[in-house]
Amino acid sequence: MKLKPEDLNKIRERMKSTSRLREAEGKAKINVHLGTCGIASGAREILHTFLELVEASGADDVLVTTSGCAGLCKREPMATIEIAGQAPVKYVDLTPEKVKKVFEEHIKGGTVVKEYALAVGSERLG
Repeated sequence: MKLKPEDLNKIRERMKSTSRLREAEGKAKINVHLGTCGIASGAREILHTFLELVEASGADDVLVTTSGCAGLCKREPMATIEIAGQAPVKYVDLTPEKVKKVFEEHIKGGTVVKEYALAVGSERLG
């Protein structure tokens, strides 16, 4: 595959967003898990809800990404929220309504929504 200049520009912009998350306070990363189990459970709708909320709020300091299966298929749809300087939080059994609460309270407000959180910190269980 041959890279074009516009491909390199897209890569550069994506990397700048990632480095802004690491370097700046108050920046957030939303990682929606899109393995086949997540997709079957409605994770695409969760992804679209997060994207709509980020766009509507004008939050250009919030990065939305995706990953594969997190290994907890029966708890899908899932998303991991990382706010610079804080431990990551894995949210499970998400719905668009729950996503709206997580966005308002955790991403914008800085308070973990404990009733939807499976784990805070390490992604490992047990």
